[in-house]
Parts: sequence; structure tokens; C-alpha cells
Amino acid sequence: MKTNKNKLSRIDSVTKLALVNTFAGIILAMILYFLLPYILNYPVNTIDNDFQIEIVGIKYSMQYLILVSILAIFVFFIFKLSYRKIAVDLKNIKNEKSISDLRKRCFNYPYITLMIQTFIPPIICAILLTIFKTNFELLLRICIVILSISAIYSIASYMISKKFFEEKLMETSSMVGKKMSGIRLNIHNKLMLQTFPLFLYSTVIIILLSISIMTSEKGNLLYHFYREELVKTFPNDIVYNIEDVKNSIQDFNLNSSQDEIVMFSANDGTVYYADGEVNNFLKLYTFNYYDEMEGHCFEYYGQNSQAALLKVSTNLGDYYVGIRFFVFSYTIFLPFLIISITIILFNIFYIYYIGKSLSNDINNIVIGMKNISNLDNVLLASNLPITSNDEVGDLTLQFNNIQDLTKEHVEQLQNNQNMLMEKERLASLGQLIGGISHNLKTPIMSISGAAEGLTDLINEYDASIGDPEVTPEDHHAIANDMREWISKIHSYTAYMSDIITAVKGQAVKLSENETDEFTIDELVKRVNILMKHEIRNASLNLETKIEVPNSLSLHGDVNSLVQVVNNLITNAIQSYNGRTNESIILTLKQDKNNLIISVTDHGCGMPEDVQEKLFKTMITTKGKNGTGLGMFMSYSTIKGHFNGDITFTTEVGKGTTFNIIIPLPQS
Repeated sequence: MKTNKNKLSRIDSVTKLALVNTFAGIILAMILYFLLPYILNYPVNTIDNDFQIEIVGIKYSMQYLILVSILAIFVFFIFKLSYRKIAVDLKNIKNEKSISDLRKRCFNYPYITLMIQTFIPPIICAILLTIFKTNFELLLRICIVILSISAIYSIASYMISKKFFEEKLMETSSMVGKKMSGIRLNIHNKLMLQTFPLFLYSTVIIILLSISIMTSEKGNLLYHFYREELVKTFPNDIVYNIEDVKNSIQDFNLNSSQDEIVMFSANDGTVYYADGEVNNFLKLYTFNYYDEMEGHCFEYYGQNSQAALLKVSTNLGDYYVGIRFFVFSYTIFLPFLIISITIILFNIFYIYYIGKSLSNDINNIVIGMKNISNLDNVLLASNLPITSNDEVGDLTLQFNNIQDLTKEHVEQLQNNQNMLMEKERLASLGQLIGGISHNLKTPIMSISGAAEGLTDLINEYDASIGDPEVTPEDHHAIANDMREWISKIHSYTAYMSDIITAVKGQAVKLSENETDEFTIDELVKRVNILMKHEIRNASLNLETKIEVPNSLSLHGDVNSLVQVVNNLITNAIQSYNGRTNESIILTLKQDKNNLIISVTDHGCGMPEDVQEKLFKTMITTKGKNGTGLGMFMSYSTIKGHFNGDITFTTEVGKGTTFNIIIPLPQS
């Protein structure tokens, strides 16, 4: 037992799938083997015996075995050849196009094989039955049965193989993004495709069984009618003149104009008289089974043409005399066929209506989702309307629940983001105030010193009033000293005014719609003022390379841009990890219609995991000392306020360059 399991485990998935589908087909064929003679209304004693060999040259069981074997081999290799392109190792597929082709085959092959399995078996069957010299009418009926059975089998095969395709589609879904490929069928068309074989099979079986029942009943009725007439007309133990027999039977009251008189020898089958051709089937059947069937004989498989015969002794020997009658009637069959087709069409229309209704319900959900996805703000989206009280309604309800949860999460994220932004703003403000205190300390002390100097000069001047030794030149010298101190006070106050102006812009939150015009000179001046103290404390140098005119104008919020540049310079300072006497290079240059502001350091660089997540999430390399919000907000500011971009190049251990790209206004 273990050995068999081990052997089975070594069979690849495609071979297993092909074997399962082939085995399912064989099971279906075995059931059909026993049903087919009844469906096709084969006469008694006409299959799997010497009589059939003499008629068609091969027994029914052998015909069926050959047909099923060929179809089984066909089905096995259809699966084996077509599915082997799907059962590939995904590790060996390197590009997206190959994945897309694989998914396309997964979508297409079920429908392609469904068509092949539905129509190829009847074609093969028709070819083989033609070789076996089957009557055309019987061949047609057999092919119709095979077609309906093949349609049912193809749907069963599709259901068996569905998991195989779904697994491959699931495995590759993350490799191709949101792309769709392959044959696309709407739900109502797919429902039609899957239910039509059932209607076809049911109708064919019902029609053929009805024909068989009608044929048997009508055949028995006509047989008894004509047999009684024959027995009355030709009693036993009398030798008749063959011409008298012929004349007597011609006087029979036939049931239909299609019914015919037949007379052929009971010894060699020589036809003495017949309205039409007497085939070999009727002769052989009569010779073999006349006594068993009491003269109820058949002209071929299907029982459409039968005969009521009586063995009569004549002056020329024994003859089979009787009436050949046709039991199939289009006057009865056509209304039945029309009713069956009408019912099928009604069922198909109803299935189409159900499928279309389901498809519309799902389309409403899809359209609603598409409208929501196109909104700039998900909080403005309204819930989808619930139009059905079924699984689709449940789907809509759950989507609405998810949408409500999403709105709550978005609002929570916005609140958290505002809190983080406020935290970052306060942290920046604290850092800014620290820099201000140091930047203002020097000019304030200088002004204080100037005030003391002026006080000394005033006291000196006051004491010199009325002193004859003080000359006019001395008065002029004191006045000049006062002017120098006042000039220094003016320069200190101007410097303090610049600092306060820059600080005011950074400390006060301006409107997002701010579109003031500012120059490159103003931008660089504010950056130098605000970063001067931090650069000095880190014992680093800030080299500024301006390769554009200082008067070049930009539109937007200068304070936001200053904050972004300062954030990049701060990160550059921290990249040196305490190293001193290093340089940070601030470069401003023009590339076509863009202003490029670059901040370059020669610090530690960024590892790959940080590079991959930078600008996408709030990531920091500062541990607990950083929030990661600075770079995230800088990127958002440049994107949102200036319609620009931020790029970077970095190498671990060698440094990093950040490039702020801002489109210049078109003149």
C-alpha cells in the first residue's frame, strides 16, 4: 500500500489532473454503455451477438470499447498537452510578460477545453460509426446523444479542473498588479454556458426516450393489428398458391400509405414481391428470431421500420408474408419537438434574466466602488444602496461597514497626523527658540556695551562743559565717538530685525493657499540666519553655491521651503555623528525649467531599508530621538505646495545628496 502511495505522489499535478478527468469520462461512458441501447431503442437480440457481427461486422461492446478508448486517450493528452504550459515552476519565470501569459492561459484554457471536449467526441464518433457502416439516421441520433453527454462531461471536467486554475491565479495575482487578461465572460453569459449543456442533455434524452416509447407502443399496436389480419387470412396447415397469397395480402386495409407489402423466401431470402427494397437486416432478423418474436421483426436499429410477418406454405415453398410499417410520425414528433424547444428557450431566457439581474447587482457595486475610488477625499463617499436581499445584498452591506470603518480610521489618522505635526512643530519651534536666544544674545550684549560706552561719553561731555581746557576739537572727537556707537547700535538692531522677521515666518502657521513671491536671495538669507547657530554649534561649515541669479523669483510659501531646506541641513548635520570640521554644501542651480536645491553631506549615508521606505512612511534613523515626520512632511510640502519633487543619491559611509526640484514659473 505504501509503495502505491509513493508512486502516486511522484506523479506530477498535470498528469493527476488528466487521469482524474479521464477516469471521470470513463465512469460516464460506462453508465452510457447500459443506457444507450434503451435511449436509441435498439430491437431485441440485435447487439453483442453473431447477428450484429453479420450486420455491421463488429459487436456493440467492441464498438463502444474502441470509441471510449480513443476518446479517453484524446481527453488524457488534451489535458496533458494543454495544461503542462500552466503547471510551470514560478521560480523559473523572470519577467512580468511571462506571468501575464500564464494567467491568460489560466483564464482561456477552461473555455477552450470545454469547447473541444464538447464537439470533438461527436466528430470522432461520427467518423468511427461511418467506418462501422452505421445507418445515417442511427448515426445522427448517436452523435446527438454523444454531443449532449460530452457537454455534460465538459462542465464536470471544468468543475474538476477549476481548483487547479484558481491555485495558479492565486499564486500569480501579486506578480501582475491590477491587470486583467484572457477571455472575459459576463456572469449571465457564464451562467448560460454552464447551464445550457444541462438543458441540451435533458431535452435530447427526453426526446429520444419519448421517441423510443412512442415507437415501441405504436409498433406493438400495428404489429398486433396486422398479425391478427395475417393469421385470419392464412390459417395453418394449408398450402397456398403463391399468386393467391400475393393477391390476398394486396387486399389488406393498410393503416398508412407508407406501409408496404413484403414477401420473401423462408429458405434463401429471395424476394418474391415487395413495394420497396427488403434489406438484409430484416431478412436475417426474421430467419433468426421469427419464432421467438412471433413474427414481430425489425428492419434496422432504432425500430422506426418494423414488420408483422407470417410464415405461409406455398406451392413454391415457405414464404414470409406480411406488412412492413413505419412507426415514426412527424405529425406527432414535430409538435413535441416544438414544445420541447419552446421550453428550452424559455428556460434559457429565464436563466439569462437571472444571470443578468445578478450581473447588474454586482455591476452596481463595481460602479459604486469605482466612484468611491475616484474621490479625492474618501470621507465624502456615501454608502452603496442595497438593492437585493441575498448574498449580493450581504456583500453590499459588508462593504458599507468596511467603508464606515475606513472613514473612522481616516479621521483617526488625520487626528494622529495633526498631533504629530503639532509635536514636530513644537519641537522645531523649541529648536528655533534655542537658536534665537543664541543669535540675539550677541547683538543684545553689543547694544548693552554700546549703551555703556555712550553713557561714559555723555558723562565725559557733561563734565567738560565750562572747562576752558576743553577745545572745540575735543567736543568734535566726543561727538564722533557717539556716532560710532550709534552706528553700531543701528547695525545690531537691523540684524535683530532680520532674525525676528525670519523667526516670525517659521513660528506662525501660514495658510496653505499662500502664494507670495520671493527671491532666491531672500530664501538663502533666511536659511543662513536660522541655521547659523546650529552649524556653529556642530563645528561644521555651510558652503553655499548659488549658480542662479539672486533676483530669480519663486511663487509660494517661502517659510515652508525654508523649513524643508533647514530640515535637510539638520539631517546632514546629524549624519556626521559628532564629527567636526566637515562641510555641508547648499547648491542652487537651474536645470531646464526647474530650480534644483541640493544639500550634500559626506556623512554616514542611508542603509537600503531606509532608502526603500523614505518618503513612503515616517521612518527615522535616530531611534527614540526621531519621529520620521520631518522627511515625510518635507516631501509632502514640496509635492503639495510647489508641485515639485525630492530625490536623493546616497552611499553608505560616503554621504548623501538630497535634491529639491521646483518647477520655475513660466514667463
